[in-house]
Amino acid sequence: MSNARPWPALVVASVLTLVCAVAAGVAASAAGSELSRGPTAAELASAAKREVSERWRTWQAGKIFPATLAYSAEQGGQERATRIGISPQTGCQQAVDKKAVKALRSHGCRAVLRATYIDALQGVVVTVGVVALPDELRASRAKAAFPQGGKAVPGLRPVAFQGTVADRFTAAVRQAGSVRQAGPYLVLTTSGQVDGRPARAVGEQRPMIFAFAAELSERILADLSEPRMPECGAREWRC
Repeated sequence: MSNARPWPALVVASVLTLVCAVAAGVAASAAGSELSRGPTAAELASAAKREVSERWRTWQAGKIFPATLAYSAEQGGQERATRIGISPQTGCQQAVDKKAVKALRSHGCRAVLRATYIDALQGVVVTVGVVALPDELRASRAKAAFPQGGKAVPGLRPVAFQGTVADRFTAAVRQAGSVRQAGPYLVLTTSGQVDGRPARAVGEQRPMIFAFAAELSERILADLSEPRMPECGAREWRC
């Protein structure tokens, strides 16, 4: 029995072989183009968004909480608040009052970073807290757990540093608070007086002396939430 194939069968086999080779070549070319092309605008925007959401973890503590922060003085001009210390604790539960813990957990709180500052006149201490959440939507929803209008409770718990002017800054001393949100972050503040007077023992309320705290939080929030387009040649980016 002959093993020779009829001519039409050989033609078909040859054509199929050619088609497969062309298809493989096109696929290889497409794969090569995909691997060698630069990132699209959408991919760059997505990378920038991811970078913002990780700043709470990738930035150094001193970059998130600068040693000094400028604010507008009551009498005009600018003054600077000085950082007293940065808390090593980052847990969500111990950083806020119990009434706010559930809201942060339900919206996926990743961490709460806190630092304490003192104003230029050395009379008011402020703890600033950065709450990191998974995305902007959940940060916006978590914001509703905190009161508007300057109330301190339920809110951020202060951080006292022994042996400093902030060593008496306990939860009972809190007199004012604020909450701001941008991107996947909330920035909270809680303020009180250096002398350690409990809020309930204060006679005349003077909300203006604590107003600068919100300005501090806005400066920190602006740095944390402002997108930066990827620099593909830089070490910290992978394009």
